[in-house]
Amino acid sequence: MSEVGATIPRSLARPNIRIIALLSLGHMVVDINQGALPALLPFLRVAHDLSYATVGVLVLVTNLTSSVIQPIFGYFSDRKARGWMLPLSVLLAGLGLSFAGVAPDYWMLLGLLVVMGLGVASYHPEGYRTAASVAGAKRATGISWFSVGGNAGNSFGPPIIAALIAGYGMRGSLGLLIPAVLMSGLLLLVLPQFSVPQVRSGAHASAQRQGKNMPGAIALLILVVALRSWAQLGFTTFIPFYYIDYLKADPRSVGLPLFVFLGVGAIGTVIGGPLADRWGARRFMLWGFLVAAPLGSLFLLTKGAMALVFLGLFGGVLVSTFTISVVLGQYYLPGNTGLASGLIVGFAIGTGGLAVTLLGWVADHFGLLVVLWIAALMPLACFCAAALLPVTNE
Repeated sequence: MSEVGATIPRSLARPNIRIIALLSLGHMVVDINQGALPALLPFLRVAHDLSYATVGVLVLVTNLTSSVIQPIFGYFSDRKARGWMLPLSVLLAGLGLSFAGVAPDYWMLLGLLVVMGLGVASYHPEGYRTAASVAGAKRATGISWFSVGGNAGNSFGPPIIAALIAGYGMRGSLGLLIPAVLMSGLLLLVLPQFSVPQVRSGAHASAQRQGKNMPGAIALLILVVALRSWAQLGFTTFIPFYYIDYLKADPRSVGLPLFVFLGVGAIGTVIGGPLADRWGARRFMLWGFLVAAPLGSLFLLTKGAMALVFLGLFGGVLVSTFTISVVLGQYYLPGNTGLASGLIVGFAIGTGGLAVTLLGWVADHFGLLVVLWIAALMPLACFCAAALLPVTNE
């Protein structure tokens, strides 16, 4: 049998590039805020006198609100299109993160991160559902272009917040409110376009009606993505502390390694989509996990510029599997693409993010290097679990 997504009829409509581009731009602004948080954490740790474990709680709360509850938004997205959520989501994400830098106490900080998380959680299912509906025959390619906005936002977030903090102190975080307000206004202006029903070919509509949900497969895929998020969140959360506390780097420089990791990851997303359409989503993801582990290990075994090279390659390969997992999820739940996106982008990643709290405890007791080695080798566990995913015809 062929790989999932490898035999979609070629007669389907072409992707609506304009809508995908707007969705991707909004995705970027939302995830700039989410991506800025790891680079902001060292400054918040000093400002509020936090331990690594308490920092892990901040990440936990953010992931619970930004990720774990996404299937709820996905469920309602499948029942009825709610395009108005897109501009509102961008605004909420910007409000939460921009005011986090000037939060007067720890509890207010937690509340602001919840606001940011809700903005992130509500944008993704509606965005992925809309992107999938206009992606045409090459779904992995279309969704990869939507996803690259988020990956780019995650990569831009660290250097942007580092520059703002370096220039203006903790109040510099308020600068992130500007792109959020502007993008929210732009999405509000073009909102009627998202309400126009998208035309699908008869073959595609028939496939959506006849497709069979595979709950066992989606459950296993959730496990795979949760394990993958251990690796990515482990790196994005603790790489800044590794450079500051272990390598004794200038705190203002922590944006660079995160930018390299997530920036090359964004490039990997664009490259990975077409390759997955050609080779099959499941096969591409398996090879990605197998290649990622040695690259992460080489980062920890080298120093200087070579370490950044391996960090970028690790991020490029690991993050490229992200979009592919969303595509697989939509094929395993063909009649519920919003729910599938929420389960993969939100619940699976958020559930994996729960491990960051445990990793914070490990860092407090055994050191940062142990945590980073766990994260670097986690793709091997992902490979073993992904090998059990079913191969289906589409």
